[in-house]
Amino acid sequence: MPENAPEHVHDLLIVGAGPVGLALALALKDAGLDIVLADARAREAVTKDPRDLALAHGTRLTLQGLGVWDGLPSTAIEHIHISHQGGLARTLIDAAEHDLPALGYVASAGALAAALRKAVDAAGIPVFDETEITNVAAGEDDVIASLTGAGRPAPTLRARLAACAEGGLRAGDPNVVEHDYGQHALIADVQVAGGHRHTAFERFTPQGPVALLPKGNGYALVHVAHPDTADELLALDDAAYLARLQAHIGGRARLTGVGPRLRYPLVLRYRRSTIAQRTVWLGNAAQTLHPVAGQGFNLALRDVWALADVLLKESEATARRSADAAARPFDAGTAAVLARYANARGLDRLGTIRFTDTLVRVFSNDFTPLRHARGAALFALDLIPPLRNFLARRMLFGARAWP
Repeated sequence: MPENAPEHVHDLLIVGAGPVGLALALALKDAGLDIVLADARAREAVTKDPRDLALAHGTRLTLQGLGVWDGLPSTAIEHIHISHQGGLARTLIDAAEHDLPALGYVASAGALAAALRKAVDAAGIPVFDETEITNVAAGEDDVIASLTGAGRPAPTLRARLAACAEGGLRAGDPNVVEHDYGQHALIADVQVAGGHRHTAFERFTPQGPVALLPKGNGYALVHVAHPDTADELLALDDAAYLARLQAHIGGRARLTGVGPRLRYPLVLRYRRSTIAQRTVWLGNAAQTLHPVAGQGFNLALRDVWALADVLLKESEATARRSADAAARPFDAGTAAVLARYANARGLDRLGTIRFTDTLVRVFSNDFTPLRHARGAALFALDLIPPLRNFLARRMLFGARAWP
């Protein structure tokens, strides 16, 4: 659109064309809404994202519904072995016990983004790559987004609703709750003798969890430690680091090699409210969680599905109420619409945040009474199937055992 062309008002502006933003656009492709996406990154930067995502079974169902699951490279997790260092107790969650083909999957964020982008392009939904949204000003009837970058279609863009799916969780924002865990996560690919047998390991240590997730023929590693310890671990050569990691894991798997190690600090951040005037925040723009139990993207996709469901139902209701839909168009950004979304997501969102936060606080310390309590809890999970089933469904489907 030429920069001097008159602006029109889109129904929905999605800020961020990563997996979360693209999934929202795709979920609404048949809603008859005027949708556009903008992302500051080049397309290739999104579709070649090397990070790994832990996808729960519920997330697989959603991706199947969106038509992007088939052909997506992924590795199934059929068993999850949970234990804690310094105790004999452990528990095993098995997919067959829940009549599922797998408890979850590991997939590349870039591969998922590529599959979603292909489907969004096929649906004819515009995506403005290399377009940064520098400001979103919400008014009574619409939002006005200021754009910059090589791909911007115009200096500004107007929409009834802005859905922010990337960034925006700033320290010091009074609407943002923040807790620094005093931990760093080291991530790497790890090779294993004899294959992974589709078994994931979650090993709790006093400094934080060590997780091995099946990926290809080896494992994706998430090794949580205190920042000073992370410095030491990064300074080790591969053989020395592998020996340290093997000591954590014990004889559960024989590790034979490790790839390049990266690190990032672990901080819980979440918005007290995910809605404001004509604005909604999703995914990492709404909350960033500790990687324990791999809940971050799964929670984000449940947010996406719920928002799409509310917008679809409200759009259909508006059409039924109006004899002339063109004269009374659906407004996606009204306070009533956003309140319905927030009410629908409150329990699962806060429940998931508290679930992961509690796991970290209870299992990442060496306080003796808690160490004994952890052992007792793992014994109970192993001996009481209904309790184990509750935990499994919580991880698979969220606080409401969704869907």
